[in-house]
Amino acid sequence: MKKKIRFSLLYRDMFQSSGKYQPRADQLARIAPVIVEMGCFARVETNGGAFEQVNLLYGENPNKAVRTFTKPLHEAGIQTHMLDRGLNALRMNPVPADVRRLMYKVKKAQGTDITRIFCGLNDVRNIIPSIKYAKEAGMIPQATLCITHSPVHTVEYYTNIADQLIEAGAPEICLKDMAGIGRPAMLGQLVKSIKSKHPDVIIEYHGHSGPGLSMASMLAVCENGADIIDTAIEPLSWGKVHPDVISVQAMLKDAGFDVPEINMDAYMRARKLTQEFIDDFLGYFMNPSNKLMSSLLLGCGLPGGMMGSMMADLKGVMDAINNNRKAKGEEPYTEDQLLVRLFDEVAYVWPKIGYPPLVTPFSQYTKNIALMNLLTESMGKPRYSMMDEAIWGMILGKSGKLPGEVAPEIVELARSQGREFTTADPQSYYPDELDKYRQMMKEEGWDEGEDQEELFEFAMHERQYRDYKSGVAKQRFEADLQKAKDEAMAKKGFDVAAVSAMKHAKADPVSAPEKGQLFYEISVEGTSSAPAIGKQINEGDLIAVIVTPWGSHEEVRALFSGKVVEVCANQAAHVNRGEALLYVEK
Repeated sequence: MKKKIRFSLLYRDMFQSSGKYQPRADQLARIAPVIVEMGCFARVETNGGAFEQVNLLYGENPNKAVRTFTKPLHEAGIQTHMLDRGLNALRMNPVPADVRRLMYKVKKAQGTDITRIFCGLNDVRNIIPSIKYAKEAGMIPQATLCITHSPVHTVEYYTNIADQLIEAGAPEICLKDMAGIGRPAMLGQLVKSIKSKHPDVIIEYHGHSGPGLSMASMLAVCENGADIIDTAIEPLSWGKVHPDVISVQAMLKDAGFDVPEINMDAYMRARKLTQEFIDDFLGYFMNPSNKLMSSLLLGCGLPGGMMGSMMADLKGVMDAINNNRKAKGEEPYTEDQLLVRLFDEVAYVWPKIGYPPLVTPFSQYTKNIALMNLLTESMGKPRYSMMDEAIWGMILGKSGKLPGEVAPEIVELARSQGREFTTADPQSYYPDELDKYRQMMKEEGWDEGEDQEELFEFAMHERQYRDYKSGVAKQRFEADLQKAKDEAMAKKGFDVAAVSAMKHAKADPVSAPEKGQLFYEISVEGTSSAPAIGKQINEGDLIAVIVTPWGSHEEVRALFSGKVVEVCANQAAHVNRGEALLYVEK
């Protein structure tokens, strides 16, 4: 019998890789005891990453959700772990050091045992402070290597980073193969290299199943000394998610490893409950393509979980690109042709910007550069014409050191725009802010909460927290859910025009002042940042800009104040004069 292998259930990431939202606290309370009954999991991923942000987005207190989920697992002796973005903590952009430090105290008090700390650039300067903060709070810091496949991401490269993280106090290393493109042979060699120097360090492997290599990778890392394997369960296993624990157990058992048994009665109940949660509301926000595997992911290196948002973004600009091509006498792209063009553009851009591992937020940055390059190409403009400040921050070094060299043409573009590259510690750009948030909470009359968890949530996700407290988040979510249900009904042949007409009867349109191409502000999290449903807009607010066929820029401003109840035009859409872009309820 070979060594013992333990399993971790990625219940958070199963949903994160499949759609927009996570289960509610009441649903987590129902699934936790069944996970315990399965008897095969030493660990469960309960929170972290976007978990708490998306709970706020549909109007639920994430702190209560975390406590609800971790409690029964703790009582059963199962360790809980969270996803931690290092410098970015739980969000998409950098976080002040005092807020990062508070996070570990809060999460430990809420029942989270282990924090999986990663930096999308594998910059140890962004990980080592979190190792220190986590240990101070009594948590187990699991330092992470973001795995990708490129000329610079070698066994030696990763082993050197692991050495530094272990020296800084990390008792565990996670190989985070977020796109599933890590090659099995290389991953096995990496585990062997780390274990030969640090035999007592625990190694956990996290591999997405998108391009189809993850089962071979799991066997390779176990053969070379890995201790824990991340898995999923139906109906959210495979596809762009993770291999199912049943298959992983069978493979490793046949290879002679000591693996836990699975209570199949409990597995089937967990499977049924998870499907129930999907049918309740989560499934309305899941892209069907995330249930499919694709070898195309090997070429572009993008995480499978991004496919849903990427396809939505692609559809948002497809009409604009094809209209521009038609105007030049060129054939329009089919959706498949444009997808291949996007994959090719990602593969072209990636080395030019220094091979950042394609994980949040750098996967979004890279995808956005490629997508906007396709759009600007159709407009007759050069590459890199539409890069926002967050993307430039990565290129200039404000997020950390890029693994590779930035291409000369981008260096020259930066200098022509007066931008400066930096090697300073990324944290130095983001000073402490907790005192500011304490004062704002006092002014609002809000309590800092048990173990200061409300203060932490406010400081981490200010905008989303304010929307949660005001009730706007819940209104927006309910509107989004109703829209998703209407679309599902329409696909089944039901007429929802009457419902739409009733909604419009209570609202007034914000219309296009001229015909042309519509541009909302481009954001990190997607290519469209139209005013969210439920958002209050005021008379005079700038909503969008329309680029007319003759090259002028027409501003779209709100002529009255009110709440957005519907968004009718997508980013980069061609609109006609007088066409409704939004409906606003006064």
